[in-house]
Amino acid sequence: MALWMEKGSDPTTESEIADLQAIAALKESAALEFKEKGNEYVRQGKKHYSDAIDCYTRAINQNALSDSEASTLYANRSHVNLLLGNYRRALTDAEEAIKLCTTNVKAYYRAAKSSLLLNLLDEAKLFFDAGLERDPDNKELEKLAREIDSLKQKQEELEAQVSKALAEAKDLSSAVENRGLKIGKPMFQQLTGLRKPVLDKNSILHWPVLLLYAEVMSSDFIEDFYETDTFAAHLAIMFSEDSPPLSWDKENNYTREAIELYYEAASGIFLSNTKLLRYLLEGTAGANVESIGDEEKDVDGSISEYAAGEGSSKWVKVNEKRTLHDILKEPNFIIPGIPVFYVVSKTSSFYKDFRAGKWAPP
Repeated sequence: MALWMEKGSDPTTESEIADLQAIAALKESAALEFKEKGNEYVRQGKKHYSDAIDCYTRAINQNALSDSEASTLYANRSHVNLLLGNYRRALTDAEEAIKLCTTNVKAYYRAAKSSLLLNLLDEAKLFFDAGLERDPDNKELEKLAREIDSLKQKQEELEAQVSKALAEAKDLSSAVENRGLKIGKPMFQQLTGLRKPVLDKNSILHWPVLLLYAEVMSSDFIEDFYETDTFAAHLAIMFSEDSPPLSWDKENNYTREAIELYYEAASGIFLSNTKLLRYLLEGTAGANVESIGDEEKDVDGSISEYAAGEGSSKWVKVNEKRTLHDILKEPNFIIPGIPVFYVVSKTSSFYKDFRAGKWAPP
């Protein structure tokens, strides 16, 4: 009998030929039966989708149908995998269906749909283009084509935003490095949010600057402080005679003549180039960019302990006539994300403790 024939051998008798034809007919019949069972399971709803996939798989494994019919089986199984959210399997089945029958429009649709759901937009466009070429009036493909085109446009816009954000961050990072500035981990973001410096077209850095009144931990904010400006110019406006007194300053200690500015000087860590870029990208379209450098080898830097002198090893008094740039490039100044300066009054009882280093930020 043909069942006992050695693998690879050809039938030599009419009996063997008849047996093989009968086996082929049985397998074809079984494949078609499994196909119809699978279709019925699909019609019965989600609870039976796994049964449908099993039936289509059994039908495929019979290896008894024509390429066109087998293509339909793969396309059907792709459809059920799509319904179940198995998008990668759905795409694989759709691609197999296309290989077996290049005119199977449903297979192109399911390949395009799977690719779309996997965010493989270029591949999706190739599949729906090929499908429309074979069936130009296919409404489902036309609808999917519009969806893919819309997503591709949004993707291209996002890529352009990411590219712009990354370029701006790199320009900022280079400007910081070229000026010899050191930026550390951001502090007081609950007050400052995600504000960052900006480099204008004339290559001038504009800093957001936080002023903290150490005595009461109240704050003021200078949104746009040119690096070429001095504190004297800003403070003259903030504490002019026409400006209202600070609401909490009941003793009127914080006047233009009485206030002094300090920054904190201590051992600390400044961000590596890569971590600085990551920080500058926060809050931008490039915040989630996967790779921007050799992050594993890129390490933070540190400075040694610095003694500020004049009764304190913690606070350094700011010369208000110097530019912001000159102050920030001091070797002992690590900028905590954005520049932070502490305002104290010489006429306040708090001043003595502050100068003696007996106060620290909370």
